[in-house]
Amino acid sequence: MFSKSKINEPGPKAEADKTTPPTTPARSSMEFTSSAPKTKAAASVLSSDLTITGNLRTTGDIQVEGTVEGDIRAHLLTVGETATIRGEIVADDIVVNGRVIGRVRGLKVRLTSTARVEGDIIHKTIAIESGAHFEGSVQRQDDPLATGRASGSAQAAAPAAAPQASFTSSQKPSADKE
Repeated sequence: MFSKSKINEPGPKAEADKTTPPTTPARSSMEFTSSAPKTKAAASVLSSDLTITGNLRTTGDIQVEGTVEGDIRAHLLTVGETATIRGEIVADDIVVNGRVIGRVRGLKVRLTSTARVEGDIIHKTIAIESGAHFEGSVQRQDDPLATGRASGSAQAAAPAAAPQASFTSSQKPSADKE
């Protein structure tokens, strides 16, 4: 299982090694291209005592615990339980634990049991946990990130043809069919 290293063995070879300087193996320049580890950057956290007025845009991840009055665009957006966002949020993945007043557009949207959303949700996949409060319409699109405010007037005409679901805090979807 383990083998003994010849470096630690006494003998004529070990004494010969002491007289000649050790040679270091040549290292390729490819080994040290980056001193930073290739891990994903940590999410930017906006703490609960922070209020931001204006739009936020990043290709990274954001976790909002405070108040944002403006639009947010990110890769992954987590809305904390203490957070309030007034504006449109657009991200690949959106997890809402707090309050959002405005349109939500994402590939994957998840409303947890503590979520409060007042606005339309445009998504590719959606999950709404029991206890979440949602007031607005839900629309599935293959690419919900492609639609923007400029095409909002075109989107206003489209919902009439597309089936939509609407829930309020007092309504619960039922599996019973009568």
